[in-house]
Amino acid sequence: MFSFSFLITSLIVVLIPGTGVIYTISTALTGSRKDGIIATIGCTLGIVPHLVAGILGVSALLHFSAEIFQVIKVAGTFYLIYLGYNLIKSKNIIEFDNKKKKKRYIGIIIKGILINLLNPKLTIFFFSFLPQFLVNSKTSYSSQMIVLGLVFMVLTLIVFILYGLLANYFKKIIIGSKKLTYRIQQGFGIILIGFAARLALSEN
Repeated sequence: MFSFSFLITSLIVVLIPGTGVIYTISTALTGSRKDGIIATIGCTLGIVPHLVAGILGVSALLHFSAEIFQVIKVAGTFYLIYLGYNLIKSKNIIEFDNKKKKKRYIGIIIKGILINLLNPKLTIFFFSFLPQFLVNSKTSYSSQMIVLGLVFMVLTLIVFILYGLLANYFKKIIIGSKKLTYRIQQGFGIILIGFAARLALSEN
């Protein structure tokens, strides 16, 4: 139902660093390997609402309703600024309280979901991207979009996990310098704020 060209195109799209990638890498660098995987799960789950919206055609409403789009964009902009600011100012690097692991994991997942949930362009992306690979067959278009969307999510999950594992590996190399780790954390905070600025200044 899905073609090789879809897999390659999707892989390229997923590999391009975005807010989800930056969040996953920064979480893996400043936390544990499992933290990075948890962040990946959160970012992947954040794709689901956009996929559903794309399948149901709600994205058409977002495309033609500037007001709705602007509200989501403003919310996403401020949330990225909030996350970036916290990364820059936070002194809580590397060390974590093992007794609060469960609570921390839930928080990581929620942040990952919100990062992608508050990105309005994801909905329009699914609306414009997936239909290009629909084919005339006995299978309904909705079923095809669901399959394509799930494949895209699986690719996202795999690639993000690899990003997180790679980041965590490099953390082991620099873990001896808390100052360097903190500077890297601040750097990711600045990048997130940069993404927020780009989102705020975008015309659509």
